[in-house]
Amino acid sequence: METHEIRNRFLRHFTSAGHTEVPSASLILDDPNLLFVNAGMVQFKPYFLGEVPPPYPRATSVQKCVRTGDIDEVGKTTRHNTFFQMAGNFSFGDYFKEGAITYAWDLVTKSQADGGYGFDPDRIWVTVFEHDAEAAGLWRKLTDIPNERIQYRNAEDNYWDMGVPGPGGPCSEIYYDRGPEYGRDGGPVVDEDRFLEIWNLVFMQDIRGEDPPKKGFPPIGELPKKNIDTGMGVERVAYLLQGVSNVYETDLVRPVIAKAEEISGRHYGDNHPDDVRFRVIADHARSGVMLIGDGVTPGNEARGYVLRRLLRRIVRSVRLLGVHEPVLPEFAAVVRDAMAPSYPEIARDFERIHDVVAQEEETFLATLTTGSKIFDIAAEKAKEAGSSILSGDKAFQLHDTYGFPIDLTLEMAAEQGLEVDEDGFRSLMEQQRQRAKADAANQKTGHADLSAYRDLLDKHGETRFLGYTDLQATAKVLGLLRDGQSVTSIREGQKAELVLDRTPFYAESGGQIADTGVLIGSAGEAKVLDVQKSVPGLFVHTVEVIAGEIGLDTEVTGSVDEARRMSIQRSHSATHLVHAAVRGAYGRRAAQAGSLNSPGRMRFDFTSPKSVSADVLTAVEEEVNDYLVTDVEVQSYTTSMDKALEMGAVALFGEKYGNEVRVVDMGEYSRELCGGTHVGSIGQLGLVKLVSDSSIGSGVHRVEALVGKDALQYVRKEQLLVSQLAGTFKVPSEQLPERIEDVLKRLRDAEKEIENLRTQQVLGSAGELAKQARDVDGIALVAAKVAEGIDANGLRKLTGEVRNRLGSRPGVVALFSPNGEKVSFAVATTAEARDKGFAAGKLVPGFAEAIGGRGGGKPDLAQGGGSNPAGIERAIHAVEATIRSGA
Repeated sequence: METHEIRNRFLRHFTSAGHTEVPSASLILDDPNLLFVNAGMVQFKPYFLGEVPPPYPRATSVQKCVRTGDIDEVGKTTRHNTFFQMAGNFSFGDYFKEGAITYAWDLVTKSQADGGYGFDPDRIWVTVFEHDAEAAGLWRKLTDIPNERIQYRNAEDNYWDMGVPGPGGPCSEIYYDRGPEYGRDGGPVVDEDRFLEIWNLVFMQDIRGEDPPKKGFPPIGELPKKNIDTGMGVERVAYLLQGVSNVYETDLVRPVIAKAEEISGRHYGDNHPDDVRFRVIADHARSGVMLIGDGVTPGNEARGYVLRRLLRRIVRSVRLLGVHEPVLPEFAAVVRDAMAPSYPEIARDFERIHDVVAQEEETFLATLTTGSKIFDIAAEKAKEAGSSILSGDKAFQLHDTYGFPIDLTLEMAAEQGLEVDEDGFRSLMEQQRQRAKADAANQKTGHADLSAYRDLLDKHGETRFLGYTDLQATAKVLGLLRDGQSVTSIREGQKAELVLDRTPFYAESGGQIADTGVLIGSAGEAKVLDVQKSVPGLFVHTVEVIAGEIGLDTEVTGSVDEARRMSIQRSHSATHLVHAAVRGAYGRRAAQAGSLNSPGRMRFDFTSPKSVSADVLTAVEEEVNDYLVTDVEVQSYTTSMDKALEMGAVALFGEKYGNEVRVVDMGEYSRELCGGTHVGSIGQLGLVKLVSDSSIGSGVHRVEALVGKDALQYVRKEQLLVSQLAGTFKVPSEQLPERIEDVLKRLRDAEKEIENLRTQQVLGSAGELAKQARDVDGIALVAAKVAEGIDANGLRKLTGEVRNRLGSRPGVVALFSPNGEKVSFAVATTAEARDKGFAAGKLVPGFAEAIGGRGGGKPDLAQGGGSNPAGIERAIHAVEATIRSGA
């Protein structure tokens, strides 16, 4: 059975049982506890926590998931994957244990002809939480499983939570017996390779605190309702039903291995080291494509770092298979073809995905080149020191600083007859891992106490937002909170959070900042400082009372700062137009990666694997302003997600959309899913002026623009500056570029002339210095402190000139130039001195410590610097001592 069919059967089974099918959420939801979505329940978490009422009593989905905690184990075992699909069914206070067990058993054991998976009931085992006799009794009552195939396990195995404070509960797991050839008999408690877990039924009823129930700590509370959260591993079911040994051999993953075989000329299954590499390539290629598809770009932090590591592990593995040419785009194309039937957006956005992987591979191949040079130097030094071992700290430096994989370091070391101190390397890696783990633990946050907000939401329902059409409205005060506690009134000088039954104030979201304004009641007045959706659907106004008092259950009139709102709206509408223009220039690969819309100013981030041309940005600005002249009406309307995508509406990465979405339409030029506020017609923007552009990370570009009056003021300032410059240079403004270039050229010429004079002045002292040469055991030595502030280039030239004036004598020249708290030095030797074994580079260690410095170079010339000018005299004596010792 193909994996796509396994997915479809799961969804059909539950939709026919009254579950609402919910599309997979993006892998990058806005959750402070999660780097990536790692479980099917993540997008439903607000419903489990009771933050918002669920729109349906039961749901089903197949969720994209990424887990990278065991990334180093991928390929070494057949159980670890980074990307996987979790099929799940969910009940929000509807059915509980009995329903979950019945639905799961039916799908697992029902014949394939009848729409099930057709697993042999006699090979099914289940586990339950050790204190959950009820679940064990239901398995006996509802299914044919005998008592001996129901096993009890402790909280470590059979209690589920997300690893951070939040929802959780005891669980029951379904296992399939693969047969004696895979391990020992005795059920999952004996052998989890033979008895493979395929489905976990979580009876979600608890809220865990900082200390996990898995470690014996009791939950800190109960969820508002008892819920069901299940997760069936699609890939695990696939390899059982497809009769293969592991997930890497299933229909969606094996094609990547086949491509790797074709490229490398090697074969999967021939030997273990290569098999590990094939599996790494297959797993990481799929994960990488799915992450890029959801808007992640390679970088050095957080999600970007994980993606970069995945892609570079592929390149490393391919290299160890003997392939040195770029390959990532080929693997990405295979993943696209395999995954597109279930995730068509991968095919739609493939041009962008292709560009991202191609650029990252190009960058990493350059890194490998640099790392190889660093390795060669380290290997040479190890040999010179008479060692056959490359130190662990050098291997770690190559890995950590240059991104150089340890496997390549081991391979190249072996080629040079060296070993690597792997224990030292692993120790440093573990130290880094522990630091990262501690940092991650410090950054993890649980769920703030939102009970007061949830109580208001449960009691009064969602806030009605009027701000699309009204900037003033009368509303009732439903809630007042100070320091998280409900109060009945707030007085002059006090700040508080205020909830209304309806509001004209926009709550910050989608890149648009919140409205400000005033609230006026019969007994007082307050400034609105900020508005946030503390829980979905509830608008929470941060206010400060400036007169009288505001009381609970009283009426107030809210007035939005109209001028500020209009300015923000112009910025937001300008962002849509810039987005459309950038997509027009670069295609689907230029996807929005963030935005900020504030009064008169917008910031727009977009993915761009290649460098962004200044000419293109100029054309973007011109195109947007040309379109403003048409004064097209801006329309917004609600429709279904499918209909919106059919119409060509652009959905943004990381945003969570429901079945009904709001579309903002600016003619055929721009059509986006958006919940923000906008101008009535695009002519109201007046002017859009791009004022800056920059790269903010690998493959992510940022442009900033001023809009409306702010843009006009900027242009006026530029005009004034041009006018002043034209007056200063006494030329018409159109001749300024030519005139300024002429002045700069003359300045550069003058600087060169000054530099030549300085060099001549420095070299003029060469003769006097050469006369100071003294004989040290047959070597003409010039070791001296010279004028302060000579730059490295000048000092090198002077040292060489002094050496040349020593003629055919064996000679060494060592000159030191102080410069504030630093010192520069250069050492030169004649050919005759080198014949006697005195190489410039090897003389440096003898005196470098005296000046707190280091340096190096070739046998004829070396240079460097130090941080202790006071040690120059000691350094001069050290040079002479080194020569006398014959070193």
